Amino acid sequence: MIIVDKALQQRQADGRPIRVALVGAGFMGRGFVNQVVNSVPGMELVAIANRTVSKARDAYEQAGVTGVVEADDAAAVDRAISQGRPVVSGSYEAVVDAGQVEAVVEATGNTEYGAHVVVRAIDAGKHVVLLNAEVDGTAGLALRTRAEKAGVIYTGCDGDQPGVQMNLIRFVRSIGVTPLVSGNIKGLQDEYRNPTTQEGFAKQWGQDPYMVTSFADGTKVSFEQALVANAAGFSVEKRGMRGADHRGHVDELTTHYDVDQLKELGGVVDYVVGSKPGPGVYVLGTHDDPKQQHYLNLYKLGTGPLYSFYTPYHLCHFEVPLTVARAVLFADAAIVPGDEVKVEVVTTAKTDLAAGKEIDRLGGYDSYGVAETYAITKAQNLLPMGVAEGAVLKHAVKKDQVLTYDDVVLPQGRLIDALRAEQAALLAH
Repeated sequence: MIIVDKALQQRQADGRPIRVALVGAGFMGRGFVNQVVNSVPGMELVAIANRTVSKARDAYEQAGVTGVVEADDAAAVDRAISQGRPVVSGSYEAVVDAGQVEAVVEATGNTEYGAHVVVRAIDAGKHVVLLNAEVDGTAGLALRTRAEKAGVIYTGCDGDQPGVQMNLIRFVRSIGVTPLVSGNIKGLQDEYRNPTTQEGFAKQWGQDPYMVTSFADGTKVSFEQALVANAAGFSVEKRGMRGADHRGHVDELTTHYDVDQLKELGGVVDYVVGSKPGPGVYVLGTHDDPKQQHYLNLYKLGTGPLYSFYTPYHLCHFEVPLTVARAVLFADAAIVPGDEVKVEVVTTAKTDLAAGKEIDRLGGYDSYGVAETYAITKAQNLLPMGVAEGAVLKHAVKKDQVLTYDDVVLPQGRLIDALRAEQAALLAH
């Protein structure tokens, strides 16, 4: 049900636009800035924080915003907002602590830094919208729990595949269908891609080669599907998911699964490569009522037992303001972890790695992420992908070996590791 647009119109008419701040002025962040500034009446982007302040200023300027001022503390940010001046800062603390900011969009894509931003925003009483699947997939339950205690909304975003899938799952459930598969449609899957192989594509679209690599090597889809699994209570059929090449339409996938196995698992997340309508998402579900099965057949969804529902696109930053509005105006999360962690993303060697090697960042040269059940991850002490950056190998590992905590020495004093410990304690209760 579409109600957000009218609610935003009312905020605009009342002269009380939602005041949102952005942390991270990268490719997706810049798109979000342009969308809010030029296409979302009822919402105002009051501040942008970025470690390189010039990039925050560029994001405003590219959206046609003038009169930007720089501020280094929350009081200065608040003064500028009161004067109607857009703010840039090198300090995320200054932006998220500002009293006039209602919501924070975290779009850095970095796990450790993103964790600091989210925790600070929650502590400051701000709703948090994540354009950062990595931090959510690593410590989402701990962060959601902190947000609930603070009385704020913590959510992933509309427009990114996990949010689009969760919207579809909610719709399917709302009409009495039981979702059993939630899938992501990819155009490419090659675990051994790296920033060198993806440099040309990244340059063409003005993106970060490491981020582009994380899409190509399967790390990103693993995080995305883990988010859906943890929000919907689903699992995976096997390590890495099925991930079939399927060049037909997703409707044809209704015959590819064992329904009894899906029910036994409580539903699964998956992805396909090359399917139509790419780059969308799909949900396959069942209905136990023969009368309703008859109607579903009449409405061209086939004879079952699986029925196909899909969204043929995901519009990323175009839809993120809708998530902000859902959080601020309706206390509704687009996608948020449930009480159980069902799926983790574990670290796998992209090539042979020598002892003493410090693992580089996600989408790099050293590792790729694959989805695995929480139960196996815990039992085998597997190393989550979200904590792998900066870890040093104790000994050599072979290509395609899944790393464990015993294989590495972690950097000291990281917040993401503390949040992982919090999450483990929650799950132990």
